[in-house]
Amino acid sequence: MKTTRCRFACALTLTLAFGATMTVSAQTATYPTKPIRIIVPFGPGGPSDLMARVVGRQLQAAWGKPVIVDNRVGAGGGVGAELVAKGPADGYTLLMGTIGTHVFNPSIYARLPYDPVKQFAPVAFVSDAEGVLVVNASVQASTPAEIIALARKQPKVLNFGSGGPGTSSHLAGELFKAIAKVDITHVPYRSNVAAIADVAGAQVTMGFIPLAPAIPFIKSNRLKAIATLGSARSLALPDVPTLAESGLPGFEVRNWCAIFAPVQTPAPIVAKLNAEIRRIMNTPEVKAQLVREAQSYTDMTPEELGKFVQAETVKWTPIVKASGARAD
Repeated sequence: MKTTRCRFACALTLTLAFGATMTVSAQTATYPTKPIRIIVPFGPGGPSDLMARVVGRQLQAAWGKPVIVDNRVGAGGGVGAELVAKGPADGYTLLMGTIGTHVFNPSIYARLPYDPVKQFAPVAFVSDAEGVLVVNASVQASTPAEIIALARKQPKVLNFGSGGPGTSSHLAGELFKAIAKVDITHVPYRSNVAAIADVAGAQVTMGFIPLAPAIPFIKSNRLKAIATLGSARSLALPDVPTLAESGLPGFEVRNWCAIFAPVQTPAPIVAKLNAEIRRIMNTPEVKAQLVREAQSYTDMTPEELGKFVQAETVKWTPIVKASGARAD
């Protein structure tokens, strides 16, 4: 009798598992069948919002289903990230995650309402918003070496503005301090735009800021571009060297964004999204827009994206903790 019951239970389990597999296969084969929502955990107009709208328009054109960009602001991106982490794992609710939501926040927030590793499936890398080290036009330094020499000569006298504690523009300055072995003072602002304005107005010495909003100030000679922050020169400022090639090997700040899904999202749906987003990002139209917006792209599989985020976390966690940036 026990053997019969065991066989029946095993058969039932296999039948249910087969049925569930068939259901998932049917769902993934026809995906998408309804609107897709991309949650942007920041306000309209920023790099992650811009790229969500680029990807959304292209996905909609390719698949014929509406793609809605939904801005959910708060807690350094935590509000939007939590919404997706606890949402349905069916491929219809996605997150435009960033280095902030997935790398910085775990060290900044003592009670993070989501786990960036356990609750998300990496889907596709989207873009890096390039950064630049700028100084006020009156500063008597025009190269990274001259800035470093000036900072070492006057410890704690030079300062740098940022978009606020725990932002990329703040932590880029902290990385610069660590690698260049200088002591410069952080001056936080409510936004990068405000920080840029005060560097241009000589209220602060320098800034490690997003390149796109700085370009008009650089072209009007109100700011001097000292070096870019990536591993390769920017196509937007090809004559400006990187900090890495200017005596600070290993210096790299990637203010990136990428698409993530709830962790149980079926692998075939993740693969389908990845393939389509990679196709979109490699089209001439989007490549040209990235240059105009001072952004860059790195082609990645979901597995490569996961390893990239892990490496970024290892790199930045000690920098974030050393900075003292806390939000609660």
